[in-house]
Amino acid sequence: MPSYSGNPEFEKRNAQVLGISTDSVYSNEAWAKTLGGLLYPLLSDFWPHGKTAVDYGILRGTGTTERAIFVVDEAGVIRYIDIHPISEVPPLSKILAALDALA
Repeated sequence: MPSYSGNPEFEKRNAQVLGISTDSVYSNEAWAKTLGGLLYPLLSDFWPHGKTAVDYGILRGTGTTERAIFVVDEAGVIRYIDIHPISEVPPLSKILAALDALA
């Protein structure tokens, strides 16, 4: 599955990519290791379980989260949301357009 982390287009826009998972820190580390490492920080939303996911409205009844992208401005205001099937990655152009709208 493609990853947008490390993309120079994000650097040009002074944007930071973060991953958030409801798995524990140890599970996240093990998963990242199986991928050969990640180019972005992967945060654990394990305890209290899924609190951030609940706050963002993306926690599933199974305890996992939707695959979602949020563009948050410097004031902490969400400016763009994309929630999509776990097997899909949204077009980079939509994310970059959302970032450009912040400028």
